[in-house]
Amino acid sequence: MKKILFGIMTTFLMVLIIGCSEQEEASSEASNEEASKDQTITFGVTPWTSTVPPTKVAGLILEDMGYTVEETKSNVGGVFMGLSRGDVDVFMDSWFPMHKVHMDKFGDKLERTAVSYPKAETGWVVPAYMEDVNSVSDLKGMEDQFGNKMYGIEKGASATKESEEMIKAYGLDMKQVNSSEGGMMAQAIRMMNQEKPVVFFGWRPHTMFNKYDLKVLENDKGFFAPSSVEVVTNRKLSEKAPEAYEFLSNWSISIDDVEQMIVEIEEEGRDPEEVAQEWIDNHQEKVNEMIPK
Repeated sequence: MKKILFGIMTTFLMVLIIGCSEQEEASSEASNEEASKDQTITFGVTPWTSTVPPTKVAGLILEDMGYTVEETKSNVGGVFMGLSRGDVDVFMDSWFPMHKVHMDKFGDKLERTAVSYPKAETGWVVPAYMEDVNSVSDLKGMEDQFGNKMYGIEKGASATKESEEMIKAYGLDMKQVNSSEGGMMAQAIRMMNQEKPVVFFGWRPHTMFNKYDLKVLENDKGFFAPSSVEVVTNRKLSEKAPEAYEFLSNWSISIDDVEQMIVEIEEEGRDPEEVAQEWIDNHQEKVNEMIPK
């Protein structure tokens, strides 16, 4: 009888120990999960209009997941430098192959985490009223009609370097005039309103294609290939905030949706976060597909 009682007590104690162990393990996992969300995710934000909508949408979703979100504004070179140092965790608007130069420089500390949209058009653009100009080679011999100027974005941008290389490759007697995206567009709009010849740097997604009848000039020397727009993260983000990393790994959004949000922010003067929240509310099924289960 004593042996039977001893056996029952031993079994009971074993069950109790195993139960406590499982509870401690579950508690520890929950604690680690909460700790991983007790993190600040810092987004790099360039002055480009295309950076704002995906950054706001992703930021609001991460806040809903329990993370604190901050934004650091800089030019693209500064954003990649911040990513390499860990000051910035994620950049939602990396253009490849254009930004390959930054990956070559900092690639061991960065990761190409997701593709937002695979074929974004970039290049030199002219208004459609310039019927005789359809390719970069068409500009040769008529540079003076453009005041020997091509208008580009800020000097540190990869697109600026590629435009300089294209001017040399085609032997164009033109000088690139650089400024911010807003400055470049203001100059282009002034000239288009007078139907004067103008050539400038363009890309999608951007409201320029919604507001004006533009055409991207063809070139046969391989410049400005269609870009893959991707999410780039600091390589340590997967350890720092695994659920945030998994969400960003699942990220995708259509170029048309981003362009529509840019229109609402830039043209209608709506608050970027309000526009982003509206997109989330209207695309909950897609959002659920991106959030880790």
